[in-house]
Amino acid sequence: MEHPETTHFGYQKVATAEKARKVAGVFDSVAGKYDLMNDLMSLGVHRVWKRFAMSVSGVRPGERVLDLAGGTGDLTSRLLPLVGPKGLVVLSDINARMLDEGRKRLIDEGAAGNIVYAQLDAEQLPFPDQTFDCITIGFGLRNVTRKERALADMYRALKPGGRVLILEFSHPIAPGLKPAYDLYSFAVLPVLGKLVAGDAASYRYLAESIRLHPDQETLLRLMEAAGFERCQYFNLTGGIVAVHRGYKF
Repeated sequence: MEHPETTHFGYQKVATAEKARKVAGVFDSVAGKYDLMNDLMSLGVHRVWKRFAMSVSGVRPGERVLDLAGGTGDLTSRLLPLVGPKGLVVLSDINARMLDEGRKRLIDEGAAGNIVYAQLDAEQLPFPDQTFDCITIGFGLRNVTRKERALADMYRALKPGGRVLILEFSHPIAPGLKPAYDLYSFAVLPVLGKLVAGDAASYRYLAESIRLHPDQETLLRLMEAAGFERCQYFNLTGGIVAVHRGYKF
Protein backbone atom coordinates (compact mmCIF):
# COMPACT_ATOMS: atom_id res chain seq x y z
CA MET A 1 0.00 0.00 0.00
CA GLU A 2 1.33 3.44 -0.95
CA HIS A 3 1.69 5.92 1.87
CA PRO A 4 0.42 9.46 1.13
CA GLU A 5 2.96 12.24 0.80
CA THR A 6 3.29 14.05 4.13
CA THR A 7 4.32 17.49 5.30
CA HIS A 8 4.28 19.54 8.48
CA PHE A 9 1.36 21.50 9.87
CA GLY A 10 3.11 23.09 12.80
CA TYR A 11 4.64 20.19 14.69
CA GLN A 12 2.03 17.76 13.37
CA LYS A 13 2.81 15.55 10.40
CA VAL A 14 -0.16 15.50 8.01
CA ALA A 15 -0.93 14.36 4.47
CA THR A 16 0.21 17.00 1.99
CA ALA A 17 -3.29 17.25 0.57
CA GLU A 18 -4.63 17.99 4.07
CA LYS A 19 -2.29 20.87 4.92
CA ALA A 20 -4.05 23.43 2.72
CA ARG A 21 -7.37 22.61 4.41
CA LYS A 22 -5.85 22.96 7.88
CA VAL A 23 -4.14 26.26 7.04
CA ALA A 24 -7.43 27.51 5.59
CA GLY A 25 -9.10 26.64 8.89
CA VAL A 26 -6.53 28.72 10.78
CA PHE A 27 -7.12 31.81 8.67
CA ASP A 28 -10.89 31.37 8.52
CA SER A 29 -10.77 31.47 12.32
CA VAL A 30 -8.52 34.53 12.75
CA ALA A 31 -9.46 36.69 9.72
CA GLY A 32 -11.71 39.08 11.63
CA LYS A 33 -9.09 39.83 14.30
CA TYR A 34 -5.99 39.46 12.12
CA ASP A 35 -4.91 43.11 12.03
CA LEU A 36 -5.61 43.68 15.72
CA MET A 37 -3.63 40.56 16.65
CA ASN A 38 -0.70 41.71 14.49
CA ASP A 39 -0.56 44.95 16.44
CA LEU A 40 -0.82 43.20 19.81
CA MET A 41 1.62 40.38 19.03
CA SER A 42 4.35 42.65 17.70
CA LEU A 43 3.53 45.72 19.80
CA GLY A 44 3.08 47.51 16.48
CA VAL A 45 6.58 46.68 15.22
CA HIS A 46 5.13 44.81 12.20
CA ARG A 47 4.51 48.24 10.69
CA VAL A 48 8.24 49.00 10.84
CA TRP A 49 9.06 45.63 9.22
CA LYS A 50 6.62 46.31 6.39
CA ARG A 51 7.85 49.85 5.90
CA PHE A 52 11.42 48.55 5.60
CA ALA A 53 10.32 45.89 3.10
CA MET A 54 8.76 48.58 0.93
CA SER A 55 11.95 50.65 1.13
CA VAL A 56 13.98 47.85 -0.47
CA SER A 57 11.30 46.72 -2.94
CA GLY A 58 12.40 49.05 -5.73
CA VAL A 59 8.76 49.47 -6.81
CA ARG A 60 8.30 52.45 -9.13
CA PRO A 61 5.35 54.30 -10.70
CA GLY A 62 3.65 52.38 -13.49
CA GLU A 63 4.84 48.93 -12.40
CA ARG A 64 2.71 45.80 -11.99
CA VAL A 65 3.02 44.10 -8.60
CA LEU A 66 1.59 40.83 -7.32
CA ASP A 67 1.06 40.74 -3.55
CA LEU A 68 0.85 37.03 -2.69
CA ALA A 69 -0.79 35.84 0.54
CA GLY A 70 -1.76 39.50 0.85
CA GLY A 71 -4.59 38.80 3.27
CA THR A 72 -5.96 41.98 4.81
CA GLY A 73 -3.99 44.19 2.45
CA ASP A 74 -1.27 45.66 4.67
CA LEU A 75 1.45 45.45 2.01
CA THR A 76 -0.95 46.27 -0.81
CA SER A 77 -1.98 49.52 0.90
CA ARG A 78 1.69 50.50 0.93
CA LEU A 79 2.30 49.36 -2.65
CA LEU A 80 -0.58 51.30 -4.21
CA PRO A 81 0.97 54.78 -3.80
CA LEU A 82 4.29 53.42 -5.08
CA VAL A 83 2.87 52.13 -8.39
CA GLY A 84 0.64 55.20 -8.76
CA PRO A 85 -2.47 55.53 -10.94
CA LYS A 86 -0.76 54.04 -14.02
CA GLY A 87 0.47 50.96 -12.16
CA LEU A 88 -1.36 47.93 -10.85
CA VAL A 89 -1.34 45.86 -7.67
CA VAL A 90 -2.95 42.42 -7.56
CA LEU A 91 -3.96 41.62 -3.98
CA SER A 92 -4.14 37.84 -3.77
CA ASP A 93 -4.72 35.20 -1.15
CA ILE A 94 -5.70 31.54 -1.15
CA ASN A 95 -8.18 32.22 1.65
CA ALA A 96 -11.50 33.81 0.68
CA ARG A 97 -12.22 35.25 4.14
CA MET A 98 -8.82 36.93 4.38
CA LEU A 99 -9.17 38.35 0.87
CA ASP A 100 -12.65 39.66 1.71
CA GLU A 101 -11.22 41.43 4.78
CA GLY A 102 -8.56 43.00 2.57
CA ARG A 103 -11.07 44.08 -0.05
CA LYS A 104 -13.34 45.73 2.54
CA ARG A 105 -10.42 47.52 4.16
CA LEU A 106 -9.01 48.87 0.89
CA ILE A 107 -12.41 49.98 -0.37
CA ASP A 108 -12.84 51.86 2.92
CA GLU A 109 -9.45 53.49 2.28
CA GLY A 110 -10.64 54.58 -1.18
CA ALA A 111 -8.41 52.24 -3.21
CA ALA A 112 -9.71 51.96 -6.77
CA GLY A 113 -8.49 51.95 -10.35
CA ASN A 114 -5.06 50.45 -9.81
CA ILE A 115 -5.99 47.36 -7.80
CA VAL A 116 -7.57 44.00 -8.56
CA TYR A 117 -8.30 41.07 -6.25
CA ALA A 118 -7.58 37.40 -6.91
CA GLN A 119 -8.10 34.23 -4.89
CA LEU A 120 -5.25 31.97 -5.91
CA ASP A 121 -2.68 29.39 -4.87
CA ALA A 122 0.93 30.62 -4.70
CA GLU A 123 2.09 27.26 -6.08
CA GLN A 124 -0.03 27.62 -9.25
CA LEU A 125 -0.10 31.24 -10.39
CA PRO A 126 -2.72 31.78 -13.13
CA PHE A 127 -0.67 34.43 -14.96
CA PRO A 128 1.35 34.32 -18.18
CA ASP A 129 5.14 34.33 -18.08
CA GLN A 130 6.78 37.71 -17.47
CA THR A 131 3.69 39.51 -16.15
CA PHE A 132 4.97 41.35 -13.06
CA ASP A 133 7.76 43.75 -12.18
CA CYS A 134 7.70 42.73 -8.52
CA ILE A 135 6.15 39.93 -6.46
CA THR A 136 5.81 40.31 -2.70
CA ILE A 137 4.79 37.77 -0.09
CA GLY A 138 4.52 38.92 3.50
CA PHE A 139 4.27 36.38 6.32
CA GLY A 140 2.84 33.81 3.93
CA LEU A 141 5.63 31.64 2.55
CA ARG A 142 5.88 29.50 5.68
CA ASN A 143 2.26 28.39 5.10
CA VAL A 144 2.98 27.23 1.54
CA THR A 145 3.35 23.45 1.32
CA ARG A 146 5.78 23.26 -1.61
CA LYS A 147 7.94 26.35 -1.25
CA GLU A 148 10.25 25.34 -4.11
CA ARG A 149 7.28 25.13 -6.48
CA ALA A 150 5.97 28.51 -5.36
CA LEU A 151 9.35 30.19 -5.80
CA ALA A 152 9.73 28.67 -9.28
CA ASP A 153 6.31 29.98 -10.31
CA MET A 154 7.11 33.44 -8.93
CA TYR A 155 10.27 33.41 -11.05
CA ARG A 156 8.27 32.42 -14.13
CA ALA A 157 5.71 35.19 -13.63
CA LEU A 158 8.32 37.94 -13.21
CA LYS A 159 9.59 40.07 -16.08
CA PRO A 160 13.34 40.18 -16.69
CA GLY A 161 14.70 42.67 -14.17
CA GLY A 162 11.85 41.87 -11.81
CA ARG A 163 12.22 41.34 -8.07
CA VAL A 164 10.79 38.98 -5.50
CA LEU A 165 10.47 40.25 -1.94
CA ILE A 166 9.81 37.82 0.92
CA LEU A 167 8.99 39.23 4.36
CA GLU A 168 8.80 36.39 6.86
CA PHE A 169 9.44 35.31 10.41
CA SER A 170 12.89 33.78 10.62
CA HIS A 171 15.45 32.56 13.16
CA PRO A 172 16.81 34.88 15.88
CA ILE A 173 20.52 35.60 15.65
CA ALA A 174 20.95 38.18 18.43
CA PRO A 175 22.72 36.68 21.48
CA GLY A 176 20.30 35.61 24.20
CA LEU A 177 17.20 36.41 22.14
CA LYS A 178 16.05 32.89 21.33
CA PRO A 179 15.05 31.71 24.86
CA ALA A 180 13.00 34.85 25.49
CA TYR A 181 11.44 34.64 22.03
CA ASP A 182 10.52 30.98 22.53
CA LEU A 183 8.95 31.74 25.90
CA TYR A 184 6.90 34.56 24.39
CA SER A 185 5.87 32.47 21.37
CA PHE A 186 4.70 29.39 23.22
CA ALA A 187 3.50 30.84 26.54
CA VAL A 188 2.12 34.27 25.64
CA LEU A 189 0.88 34.10 22.02
CA PRO A 190 -1.65 31.28 22.51
CA VAL A 191 -3.09 33.03 25.58
CA LEU A 192 -3.33 36.30 23.65
CA GLY A 193 -5.00 34.45 20.79
CA LYS A 194 -7.52 32.92 23.16
CA LEU A 195 -8.35 36.23 24.82
CA VAL A 196 -8.60 38.39 21.69
CA ALA A 197 -9.50 36.04 18.84
CA GLY A 198 -11.03 33.19 20.86
CA ASP A 199 -8.52 30.80 19.32
CA ALA A 200 -5.39 29.59 21.11
CA ALA A 201 -4.69 26.72 18.70
CA SER A 202 -4.18 28.94 15.64
CA TYR A 203 -1.55 31.00 17.44
CA ARG A 204 0.15 27.86 18.71
CA TYR A 205 0.33 26.80 15.04
CA LEU A 206 1.85 30.20 14.23
CA ALA A 207 4.67 29.66 16.73
CA GLU A 208 5.29 26.11 15.50
CA SER A 209 5.23 27.02 11.80
CA ILE A 210 7.87 29.70 12.38
CA ARG A 211 10.25 27.15 13.92
CA LEU A 212 9.87 24.83 10.93
CA HIS A 213 10.35 27.56 8.33
CA PRO A 214 13.77 27.56 6.61
CA ASP A 215 16.37 29.77 8.26
CA GLN A 216 17.83 32.79 6.48
CA GLU A 217 20.60 30.98 4.59
CA THR A 218 18.43 28.00 3.66
CA LEU A 219 15.75 30.24 2.17
CA LEU A 220 18.43 32.14 0.28
CA ARG A 221 19.60 28.87 -1.29
CA LEU A 222 16.01 27.92 -2.19
CA MET A 223 15.66 31.24 -4.01
CA GLU A 224 18.89 30.69 -5.90
CA ALA A 225 17.77 27.17 -6.84
CA ALA A 226 14.60 28.67 -8.34
CA GLY A 227 16.75 30.88 -10.58
CA PHE A 228 16.89 34.14 -8.67
CA GLU A 229 20.15 36.09 -8.72
CA ARG A 230 21.78 38.69 -6.46
CA CYS A 231 19.82 37.21 -3.57
CA GLN A 232 20.30 38.79 -0.17
CA TYR A 233 18.48 39.15 3.12
CA PHE A 234 18.12 41.76 5.82
CA ASN A 235 17.65 40.69 9.43
CA LEU A 236 15.16 42.75 11.42
CA THR A 237 14.62 42.75 15.20
CA GLY A 238 17.58 40.46 15.79
CA GLY A 239 16.56 37.99 13.09
CA ILE A 240 13.03 37.40 14.37
CA VAL A 241 12.00 38.65 10.94
CA ALA A 242 13.97 38.72 7.69
CA VAL A 243 13.39 40.34 4.33
CA HIS A 244 14.77 38.31 1.40
CA ARG A 245 15.16 39.87 -2.03
CA GLY A 246 16.13 38.31 -5.35
CA TYR A 247 16.18 39.35 -9.00
CA LYS A 248 15.30 37.76 -12.31
CA PHE A 249 17.73 38.66 -15.10
